[in-house]
Amino acid sequence: MALKHANEQNFNEMVNGNGLVLVDFFATWCGPCKMLGPVLEDMASDRDSIDIVKVDIDESMNLARNYGIMSVPTLLLFKDGQVVAQTNGFQPKESLQRFIDENK
Repeated sequence: MALKHANEQNFNEMVNGNGLVLVDFFATWCGPCKMLGPVLEDMASDRDSIDIVKVDIDESMNLARNYGIMSVPTLLLFKDGQVVAQTNGFQPKESLQRFIDENK
């Protein structure tokens, strides 16, 4: 699957479908977020069973506030439109894959 970018207008459409969606709340000025970007791009090309969506908290402040995002990067895993798990901070690909597999 391709890495997608969401904003306040299209976010619900992207996460409310069936299946798994991993949402990365990030900021362009955040060092760990910049490190996580290539990991998510790699995962997006490897895993067909999950959509990966990025949300820039500076452009979508209301979304970040609605989901209680206090630090970046924060990753929320949605299953069938509901948040089922959350993790914070940079993680290598293997850790993120384990996070997804344990919570799907």
